[in-house]
Amino acid sequence: MTDPTISTASAEDEISLKELIIKLKEWYIYLLSKWMVIGLAGIIGASIGLVYALNDKPIYTATLSFVLEDEKSGGGGGLGGALGLASQFGIDLGGSAGGIFTGTNLLELFKSRRMVEQTLLKPVAVNGKTVSYAEWYIQNAQWRKAWAKKEGYESIQFLPNADRDKFTRVQDSIMGVMYADLSKNGLVVSQKDKKISIISVEVKSMDELFAKSFTEAIAKEVSDFYVQTKSKKANLNMAILERQTDSIRQELNGAITGVAVANDNTFGLNPALNVQRVPSARRQVDVQANTAILTVLVQQTEMAKVTLRKETPLIQVIDRPILPLKKEKFGKAKGILLGGFLAGFLIVLGLVFRKLIRGILV
Repeated sequence: MTDPTISTASAEDEISLKELIIKLKEWYIYLLSKWMVIGLAGIIGASIGLVYALNDKPIYTATLSFVLEDEKSGGGGGLGGALGLASQFGIDLGGSAGGIFTGTNLLELFKSRRMVEQTLLKPVAVNGKTVSYAEWYIQNAQWRKAWAKKEGYESIQFLPNADRDKFTRVQDSIMGVMYADLSKNGLVVSQKDKKISIISVEVKSMDELFAKSFTEAIAKEVSDFYVQTKSKKANLNMAILERQTDSIRQELNGAITGVAVANDNTFGLNPALNVQRVPSARRQVDVQANTAILTVLVQQTEMAKVTLRKETPLIQVIDRPILPLKKEKFGKAKGILLGGFLAGFLIVLGLVFRKLIRGILV
């Protein structure tokens, strides 16, 4: 015996499906009747997309990759043993600065405000003139056209190697805008794998030459800063040892001269008058002591030179950006298709919304 509840449910489902098909057919007929409007909107949208693609400026990407030296503090082999032995006797030859700027720290150093701004103030030749990267950036951004309408902005300049501490509040503000744009949109520093010490630096710009030159400039700036920081202790110890060596060498030369003078004064002296030979004996002791000290200092200085060489260089460039650079541009075909599709979709959405509103109000 058939369950009447099931029969009723099946009938309702069949009616609902039939109504849905009828509604869809009505919508299809309605939209088909508006084909001219939809087509015109698509043509207008495609035209807008084409105009945008033609006026869109390409973005150039310059990529520089380098390998980061990862030498452990104290080194290895004979040098590490020598440094360890020297440290046992209280001799500091300036070991490695450790991992201050390795890995993630080095990536952040590239994007730090100090490094970016120092690079922006470096000199560069543009169209036969020596200007700073900041001026080149301003020229590309065409900011001076807008500044012409602002009082006090027409005289603003960013000279090469300018003293950053003497900048005005307005100059600080402009540098801040440039740094924010470069760090967020223009400068990308990445390390593909933590196990691999190869780091890549990318700079994006609408000016192909600016992207290439700025990439190389900031890599050099960070490299120089690292070398100075990492080898600062080794340089300090080297300078101290060299001053001590020169001082002891002067003392030794003076002692040798003193021995010769004392011997001249006691030449042919009566053997019974031994007290007259005391100055010569003292000078000989000074010569022996200074000789021993100088020998140790010379050894330490040579080891300090080896340590200093061990600290540099930090960065070995593998690949430099080569013209022509990689270019990203909104293509004409993409502009036409995307513009036409978006315009058509929006006009269809508007027609549907309009019909629904009219149906509710009737």
